[in-house]
Formats: sequence, structure tokens, C-alpha cells
Amino acid sequence: MIVTSREAWTGRVLLVLLMAFTIVPFISLFVTALHPSGTYPSGIQWPQDPQWGNFGRAFTSANMGELLWSSGLIVLGVVPAALVLGTMAGFAFGHLRVPGHRIGFFAFVLGLTLPFEGIITPLYYQVRDMGLLNTRWAIILPLLGLFMPFSVIWMRAHFAGMPNDLSEAARIDGASTWQLFWRVHVPLARPAISALGILLFLWTWNQFLLAIVLVDDPAKRTMAGALGAFQGQYGTDIPLLCAGSLLILAPTVIVFVIFQRQFTAALLQGALKG
Repeated sequence: MIVTSREAWTGRVLLVLLMAFTIVPFISLFVTALHPSGTYPSGIQWPQDPQWGNFGRAFTSANMGELLWSSGLIVLGVVPAALVLGTMAGFAFGHLRVPGHRIGFFAFVLGLTLPFEGIITPLYYQVRDMGLLNTRWAIILPLLGLFMPFSVIWMRAHFAGMPNDLSEAARIDGASTWQLFWRVHVPLARPAISALGILLFLWTWNQFLLAIVLVDDPAKRTMAGALGAFQGQYGTDIPLLCAGSLLILAPTVIVFVIFQRQFTAALLQGALKG
């Protein structure tokens, strides 16, 4: 297929417009955060005296040191476990084709249709009966269950596209099922695992609904969940609120920038297989 210069320029213009549509809100948020506290800036207007100290005030006022620690513990409780379980289940469904794998796969597909909002009420009572309300386990355990359908389907799609010749060669060399999984397929699945880890990190770090419903103590919530309490306390101070929002957003942006190559590689790998 030959792409004409007109089509190429149209694509570039659309990409520039999309990039501007994405970046402009962040620029507005950043510029607003530099205005003096108590002011109400209109539009994107650079302040005459930028108040860089708003970021320090927001960090101290929101106790973001404790929030970083709490969010880190929740991420460590969710992401590694979800990666291990999702990779093993995806290998079983996608490559080993264990008995009943079609029924199991259909069950996980149905799990993708469950919205957080639709299960939050029964989940609250279940967590309460387990005595886990107002603990970080009230966020970790539900997130593990809610992330499993996507994790399994994501990894199954990768393992289902792997050639059987690799497994047959490893079997001839005497490899067991565990050695086949750990030494042959997991190294080849690193792009898919890395991309899944990035997505799970972003979703866990930005989890808001479960954090505010199941945990009352802001110090035990995620960074995004604690933003609700910060907004209630400093909702009238727009610059300080914008500074706090940027501080909460910064870790996710840093993680994505660092691991963007692995994420892109996994997406391209899936596109080539398709």
C-alpha cells in the first residue's frame, strides 16, 4: 500500500492535534499550581511571581510521605502476585490447554464485564465480615481478584501464539512442565509481562473508588484515594489542589516514561502475531 503525501500530512496533523488535546490540560494544571494560594486563575496564564513552594506545601499538607509508603505497600501486594498468578494461568489456558480451558477462559471473559461500581456494595459487606475494613488488605485482595481476568486473558493471548515446536524440543531434551514454563516461555514473554506490570501498577496506583469506600484512614489509602480527603480540606485553594494532583500523578508518569519501550514492544509483538 502506497501512502500519499496528503495522507501522511493528514496523519501528522491528527497526531499533533491529539497530542495537544492530551498535553494542554497538564500544562494548565501546572501553570495553575504556580499561582498564589487563594487565587482563581482563568485559563493558561503564567503568573508574575511563580509560587514553586506550592508543591512543597501540598506535599506536607497532604502527608504525601505516608501516602507514598502506603501506595508502595499496596502496589507490592497487588502487582507481583497478579503477575505471577496471571502468567501461570495464562500459560495453562493458552499453551498447555488444560482440561476445561475453554470454560475457564469464558469465565474470565465474563469477569471483564464486572464494573467496580456494580460490585462495590456486596464487596463492602464481604470485606466487613472478614474484618478487613480500614486496612490495606481491603484494597489489595479485591484488586487481585478484579485484575485477574484481564491478566489471564492478556497472558493467554501471548502464550497461545507461541509455536509448539519450542515446547516439543524442550520436551525431547527432558524438560518438565515447570522447566518448560520457567526456562523457555517466561523469558520469551518478558515484553508481555512488563507491559502487564505497567498496566497493573498504573491501575493500582490510581485506584480511587475502593480506597475511599473500604478504607477510612487516608494514610492507608492509595495516593489517588487520599486525594479525596485532600480535596475536601483544600478544595477552595485551587493552586494548592493542582500542585497536589501533579505530585500524585508524577510517579505514574515516571514509571511509564522509564518502561515505555517494553510497553511498546509488547503491543507491537501482539500486533505482529495478529
